[in-house]
Amino acid sequence: MNKLIVRRNSFTELNDNSLTPLLQRIYGARGIQNPVELERSLKVLLPYSSMKGIERGVLLIAEAVQRQKRILIVGDFDCDGATSSALAVLALRKMGASQVDFLVPNRFEYGYGLSPEIVAVAAQQSPDLLITVDNGISSVEGVRAAKSLGIDVVVTDHHLPGAELPEADALINPNQHGCGFPSKNLCGVGVIFYVMSALRRTLQEDEWFQRQHIPVPNMASFLDLVALGTVADVVTLDQNNRILVDQGLRRIRAGVARPGILALLEVAGRTPAKIVASDLGFAVGPRLNAAGRLEDMSIGIDCLLAEDHDQARALAFQLDELNQDRKSIEQSMQDQALTILDSMELDTNGNFPVGLCLFDESWHEGVIGILASRIKERFHRPVIAFAPAENGMIKGSARSIPKLHIRDALDAVAARDPRLLSKFGGHAMAAGMSLKQEHFEAFSKAFDEEARRLLLEEDLQARIDSDGELDSDEMNLEMAQLLRDAGPWGQNFPEPIFDGVFDLIQQRIVGQRHLKLVLAEPRSGFCVDAIAFNVDLGLWPSDSSQAKVAYKLDINEFRGRTSVQFLVDYLEPL
Repeated sequence: MNKLIVRRNSFTELNDNSLTPLLQRIYGARGIQNPVELERSLKVLLPYSSMKGIERGVLLIAEAVQRQKRILIVGDFDCDGATSSALAVLALRKMGASQVDFLVPNRFEYGYGLSPEIVAVAAQQSPDLLITVDNGISSVEGVRAAKSLGIDVVVTDHHLPGAELPEADALINPNQHGCGFPSKNLCGVGVIFYVMSALRRTLQEDEWFQRQHIPVPNMASFLDLVALGTVADVVTLDQNNRILVDQGLRRIRAGVARPGILALLEVAGRTPAKIVASDLGFAVGPRLNAAGRLEDMSIGIDCLLAEDHDQARALAFQLDELNQDRKSIEQSMQDQALTILDSMELDTNGNFPVGLCLFDESWHEGVIGILASRIKERFHRPVIAFAPAENGMIKGSARSIPKLHIRDALDAVAARDPRLLSKFGGHAMAAGMSLKQEHFEAFSKAFDEEARRLLLEEDLQARIDSDGELDSDEMNLEMAQLLRDAGPWGQNFPEPIFDGVFDLIQQRIVGQRHLKLVLAEPRSGFCVDAIAFNVDLGLWPSDSSQAKVAYKLDINEFRGRTSVQFLVDYLEPL
């Protein structure tokens, strides 16, 4: 579908003579009001003291460490959960905990979070303390089951709480009611980083490290994991998260990251010294996520925990193979989804439902989230993809668009007809749910009705927010490097995108669906290489002589040659 290119307006005037006019414009359009907001030093990282529950939680963990109790980390099966689990295990071991291990529910057997079933599995290891990472805020029954067995529970999470909170011994979540921590955008690995930082301080004050003759851990050594989890979980990059990501990227570029992260970059063909945040999101994150989607996230956590490069590399190759399998499954599911859409009954205006629900008996539960995302990107409307589960149930993964808070929409559907949804949870842009297969048609209709109630016609118009045109004398390596260094860019602090009309000088397909271009700026005649990934082969190559292009200014390195190139986000023949 055609997209509307909209030029960004500056939220504020940013007057900083140390910045180029272009950077002032870009930062101003992202709401930066003061150069202090661009500070990326750890010195301005928010303190943990205002995080509700952290003092109580740290005291429990400190006691468990000092008394050498059995500690079990219960994680989630995505990249945030993997990095959270690895950080917790590594930090606790460095602080002297001798009996610490992790457990991640297999999504196909136990589903998400600290369920009563996974507590029963955990109990086989006789833990004294369970620490949840990236989950637990909705685990009311699971926490109750653990407490009934005499197991202490510390919940660390970042997801939005429901109406009832678990009765854990400590509950640490910046999004819980009454928490004064200023940034509500921490992901799971960010929360456990803060908890472990507070734990280190407590143990230092107790002279624990001195008595045990062990070095005081450097918490900065875990920031590579924090950066990876933060970028992969697509949380808002407010200043606090930008600091965490930037500092983690610096460690990776310096080659002092976890062997597993360096190995994953290697199999992805990325040079650690030159990576940016998007490399974590598009190269490392998907390979880790593939383990949780297709098999068991323990493979990914083992990769992050590996101390030996050869072991890390072997696990990284295993994860890369899983990711290739995931891509193949995903492409097949996309083809099936498009067939379903072709046969779908349209409304009186010939349009798809506003809220799209898709289901096929053959779909893989671990890949439906990616499928929902791909269909959402193609048709720009909220999408829920479902796959079969056990006992007549189906599981759904939702992805939304701006103007529709998907969790709130599901809450509204459940309030009007409580029988439809068995359980659900999530965020503004993503959610998960379970329901009986017999209720699929009724739920699909109810979800579409709720989406139509919340969204206007213009909300269904896909748009690209552009930072305007670049002059031809700005299309150079120096500017590309300046923009790269001006990040880290990410969710709600997007990498600069520019737009313009260009002459099409050359165009050819490379790989299977990638379009290699040579573009010329019409006024100056300046030529630049460009590449567009996964183009519609029905449209490209095109007979048109010009195209409207939205692009990022990037640096291409090939066979020792460095040149500027456009990474094309959108291409429309004129």
